[in-house]
Amino acid sequence: MKVKRESTFVLAQMASDGYPDHNLEEARKAMAEAQKYEPDMVIFPELFMSEFPLGTPVEVCHSTAQRLDGPFVTEMRALAKQYGTWVVFGMNEIVDDPDDDRNYNTSVVVNSEGEIVTHYHKTHLYDAFGSKESDKIKPGDQLFEPIDTPFGRIGLFVCYEVRFPEVARDQRAKGADIIIMPTAWVCGKMKSLHFRSLITARAIENTVYMLACDQANDKSIGESVVVDPMGVPVASAGGEKQLLVARVSLDRVDAVRKKLPAYKDRRPELYVNYGK
Repeated sequence: MKVKRESTFVLAQMASDGYPDHNLEEARKAMAEAQKYEPDMVIFPELFMSEFPLGTPVEVCHSTAQRLDGPFVTEMRALAKQYGTWVVFGMNEIVDDPDDDRNYNTSVVVNSEGEIVTHYHKTHLYDAFGSKESDKIKPGDQLFEPIDTPFGRIGLFVCYEVRFPEVARDQRAKGADIIIMPTAWVCGKMKSLHFRSLITARAIENTVYMLACDQANDKSIGESVVVDPMGVPVASAGGEKQLLVARVSLDRVDAVRKKLPAYKDRRPELYVNYGK
């Protein structure tokens, strides 16, 4: 696979609601508008397919869940193929288990041919700051396996998982140059500071690009951001719906890793079992 040394990523910071058909129409508009930037990949937020306000009854949230071969994913695949653009987006996926009434919080990666390359079930759930995501969401049982793309080797994790440095380290250990983070970062005191600080830290300590695409609805802060391997913000958004455009350079990754070989200089024999 020939890899481009510089690529264009568009982060579609959206204000999703609980209705997949409405969010799909917003995706159509965003994909059409993004074409003026000639994107290689368009990234949508966590749970983009259907994002409900905090406190929504479980049965309401579950009523919109779909499968990977359902109408929402099928249409998103068609948009990727129509525009010849890779797409990443979040959804509520049905769990085929009669003994478990939860959904998966799923991120889907689609290539420019409209094919599902891979998908990921969020593993670390947001049982924090008074929320309990695990009441509605079934956790995945394995971390994302980074994929080779025409834009570099890409890793992925979702939202709350940025608070676990082991997750980002796993992606870097598996060769990621770029980590995508679909998110629905809940508003609250200190949350904006945490968001930017954690994303920047994960970028610096792993010498990777971090691309965080957030929801910008009544419960989420927006503030999507792209941070380069030295911790420099490449592009950042405010709190409203918008498209955020960033150029990502693999030459920059190589240059930073040559200057800052922190990953290579690890001594895992000293701390491989920490925290167990």
